[in-house]
Amino acid sequence: MALVVICGQPCSGKSMAAFCLAEALKESGCNQTVRVIDETSFHLDRNESYANMPAEKNLRGVLRSEVDRSVSKDSIIIVDSLNSIKGYRYELWCLARAAGIRYCVLYCDADETHCRKWNEERREKGEGAYSDKIFEDLIRRFETPDRRNRWDSPLFELWPHKEGIENTSTAIVDAISYLTKKADSKSRDVKTLQPTIATQNTRFSEANSLYELDRATQEVINAIVEAQSQALGGPLNGVSVGQGLPLINISRAVGLPELRRLRRTFIKLTGQTSLSGPPPPSDAENAKRMFVDYLNRELETA
Repeated sequence: MALVVICGQPCSGKSMAAFCLAEALKESGCNQTVRVIDETSFHLDRNESYANMPAEKNLRGVLRSEVDRSVSKDSIIIVDSLNSIKGYRYELWCLARAAGIRYCVLYCDADETHCRKWNEERREKGEGAYSDKIFEDLIRRFETPDRRNRWDSPLFELWPHKEGIENTSTAIVDAISYLTKKADSKSRDVKTLQPTIATQNTRFSEANSLYELDRATQEVINAIVEAQSQALGGPLNGVSVGQGLPLINISRAVGLPELRRLRRTFIKLTGQTSLSGPPPPSDAENAKRMFVDYLNRELETA
């Protein structure tokens, strides 16, 4: 149902915010499964994970892959990590869009002084803390979320050093309202992301996906060529390529070279791997539906 990205400086209270949000969602009577995905789930040491760029890239890849496997319309996934790079938040937003679910960012806005103090206190208690070198590097590279960016919106802001973090914190209450509010035609303040041709997400191997895509689009082309031969060059209205699939409507004769060009373009667009890495459609029916929609749209404006 939703993907929540927790964002903030190191030692800004993100894990507490994730815990409070998860508990508050359960207390609200939410019917969806609530799950927190964080670094400790994979027994990843924070200093080793941020020691260099390859290690940090690997950490983000592990978390992203787990999010990709977990997002669904029956669950609320909370990603508890730094999520400090706007490009990475965009990747997570793409995963939410591909799944057709809600998305929001919960930002723990704590100043550097308090974060540094909390990190030192954790170290003194023998709890997981960042080394000074890594802490300063993460502080320097942090990219503050901006609600004007679609991957940072809607943005709910917590101020841990001023208000603390509780289940009843304003930002958490507002986030819960957004996540659990029933959406209908009148709900303009609740946005469910819609998949696009580039983010249709299925769970099969890429090799099988490309095979199905190639075969399905060729069958659609063959159906158009056959229908045009019977129509003697007239308009094609209501050509069916399968039960439950949209009809092909073409107002003019379209030669085989043009159809092949459109097919190649469609396969290229669909096969391109987005930042989140979803494969092309892996079943023939879905591939045909997408290709017919693409042809109707392209040939209508040609």
